[in-house]
Amino acid sequence: AYSDGEMRELVTLADHIVLNSPAQWRRHRAAIERAKISAGLRVNHEHREVEVDLYDPAGACSRLGTTRVNLTAEDLDGIDGLHFHTLCQVNSDALERAIAAFEQKFGDFIPRAKWVNFGGGHHITRPDYDRDRLVRVIQEFRARWNNVPVYLEPGEAVALGTGVLVASVMDTLHNGMDIAILDTSATAHMPDVLEMPYRPVIIDAADPGAKQFTYRLGGMTCLAGDVIGDYSFDRRLEVGDKLVFLDMAHYTMVKTSTFNGVRLPSIATHDPATKTITVHRRFGYHDYRDRLS
Repeated sequence: AYSDGEMRELVTLADHIVLNSPAQWRRHRAAIERAKISAGLRVNHEHREVEVDLYDPAGACSRLGTTRVNLTAEDLDGIDGLHFHTLCQVNSDALERAIAAFEQKFGDFIPRAKWVNFGGGHHITRPDYDRDRLVRVIQEFRARWNNVPVYLEPGEAVALGTGVLVASVMDTLHNGMDIAILDTSATAHMPDVLEMPYRPVIIDAADPGAKQFTYRLGGMTCLAGDVIGDYSFDRRLEVGDKLVFLDMAHYTMVKTSTFNGVRLPSIATHDPATKTITVHRRFGYHDYRDRLS
């Protein structure tokens, strides 16, 4: 949902805006039309393809998008496009099923649409992603609906498999098992580890018990549950050892926090040709302080 103040700014920046409900469209219609911006409505076809509830926009009682029972033709007066976003990290077969559900629920409204947006969650750059199927699905949809323009928002796919987070071992201890404290944090630096949850890949590490020495990797915050996971290594970890976490360039970057004053990771690039590392930004206590006052 957008406030009036947010909308006043957004209409100076965007060439199209998607509203989440007919009520939001009624509230902001005048401002959007004055700016001559194309408006769309997010719909919810209630077809589920995502296993994790936290990431499922089509889950029960979802606040994301308008369901068919709550939408009338009058609600779409002045609306140019229809938008659905109910996928997350899936292949194109999931999109094909989602489109079928979208057409079944909202097919009577598609002919009036000037554009349709299939949202995000498409792992287009993943090696096993069926891009031929994606092309076919989009072409067949457009053929059925008078060649209506179709948009996709594969945001994560742009950075999938890129970027590393390099952490150092700060301390080791034993309490029922070997534990290593790192200078990074699951809750502050890679929150999806706890939220989704998921298990990040670490170079030269394996599942617990697969190699000789198993450690629980703990974060640097005061949160008891700030635990990245259990991993095994070929040798004992020592203070100063570097652990390299893979695939950290997308949501890890944008979802970091300075929880309790914890320093954010520095941002750097590596040039494989010259083997040089350039640090572009370092963070400190002042970044935490300045967010609060």
